Amino acid sequence: MSSAWRRVAIVVLASMALFVVAGCGGDSDSSEGSTTTESSGTPDIGVDDLTADFSAMTKLKDLASDGEGKIGVLLPDTTTSTRYVQYDAPNLKKAFETAGLSSDQFEIQNAQGSTSTMQQQAEAMITEGASVLLVDPLDPGSGAAIEEDAVSQGLKVIDYDRLVTGGPKDRYYVSFNNVEVGELIGQGEVDCITAWKVNKPQVLVMSGDPTDNNAKLFAQGYNGVLKPKFDDGSYTKVGAPPGTWDPPTAATTFEQQYTAHPNMNAVVAPNDANANAIISVLLKNKIPANTFPVTGQDAATEGLQNILKGYQCGTVYKPYFAEAQAAAALALFLRAGKTPPSTLVNDTTTDSTLNAEIKSVYTKPFWVTKENMNDTVVKDGTISAATLCAGKVASLCKDAGIQ
Repeated sequence: MSSAWRRVAIVVLASMALFVVAGCGGDSDSSEGSTTTESSGTPDIGVDDLTADFSAMTKLKDLASDGEGKIGVLLPDTTTSTRYVQYDAPNLKKAFETAGLSSDQFEIQNAQGSTSTMQQQAEAMITEGASVLLVDPLDPGSGAAIEEDAVSQGLKVIDYDRLVTGGPKDRYYVSFNNVEVGELIGQGEVDCITAWKVNKPQVLVMSGDPTDNNAKLFAQGYNGVLKPKFDDGSYTKVGAPPGTWDPPTAATTFEQQYTAHPNMNAVVAPNDANANAIISVLLKNKIPANTFPVTGQDAATEGLQNILKGYQCGTVYKPYFAEAQAAAALALFLRAGKTPPSTLVNDTTTDSTLNAEIKSVYTKPFWVTKENMNDTVVKDGTISAATLCAGKVASLCKDAGIQ
C-alpha cells in the first residue's frame, strides 16, 4: 500500500473510532463548564421523601461510595437561635451517617458568631480535602468571600438556610420559602389578635438583622399580610424599629417602644429567641397571659413552652430534619459529580446582588400552636414530650393533649 493510501486509511479509521465513542456517550450531560454528570443510576429522591425517620438517606449509599473528598458544614452561632445546636448539627450528622459517610468524610463546625473564625474553619476544611462546602453565613459579605475562595479551588458550594447574596453564580441554595415563613407569622398574628379578642390592636412590627437576606424575606411576608389591616384602620402600626437577631437588644428595643407607646397590645417577633426576650419584658410589666399576642419562628423549646403558657401565639415550625436531609443529599450528589434530580432541586431563588437565579431546594414550613403541637413537632420527634413538658409546663402539656 502506498504512503498516500495509508494516510487515507488512518483518517477513515480515526473517524470511525470517534463516531463509536460519540455514540456510546449519547446519554451524558454535556453542559458546557459543568463538572457534574447525569447517570441512569442516579438515585430517585425528592423533598417529599425526606421524613423524620431519615429512611430516604439510605437510597444514597452508593452515591456516598462514589464520591470523593470531605463535606464541610459551616454554621454561624449559638446565640441568635438555638436551632443550630438543637436541630441543624445533629440532623446533618444523622443524614450523612445514614447515607453511609464515615466521621472523617464530613465535618460540622460552628463559628460562634465570629466571621474570622468561620473563615479559618473554611480554610482548614479546604486544606483537609473538602470537595463540597455548606455555608450558613453570619453576613453576606463574609459568606461570599468564603464561597468565592472555595469555588476558585474547585469546590462545590451550597448556601444553607441563608442565601449568600453576591456569592458565586454556580452554587445551590437549601432552605424554606422564607416569604411563606413570613406570611405564616403575619397570619398567625392576625389569628391570635382575633382569638385573644385584642381591642383596637396597636401593633409593633419587629424584624431580624437587616443584613440577613432571610430577615428581609420574612418581613416581606408578614408585612404583606398586615398591610391591609393597617391600611383600612383595623390595626394601628405603632412602629417598626431597626431589626436584630440579638435577644438582649430585642428586649431593650421592645422595652423602649413599650414605654413610648403604652397602648401597644401586640407585637410581631421574627423568631422564638427574640420573642422570649420580649416576653420577659411583658412578664416584668405583669401583662397577663392570652392578652398580648407575640409571634415567633424556629419551634425552639422556649418558644413552644411560651405558647403553652399563653404568651406566644405560635411559631413557624420548619422541619429541620427535612432541610438537613435536603442539604446532605444535594452535597452527596455534588460530591459524586452527579446532577441532582429536579425532584430535589425544585425551585430557583433570585440573588438581587447578582441579578441571577440560584438553583434551590425548598422544604415546607408549618404554623404551630398548642392545638397542633402534639401532631407536628412532638410526633416528628423534633422535641420529646419529656423535654417539652418538663417542670412547670407539665400540666399545660396535659391540657394540650401532649403526653
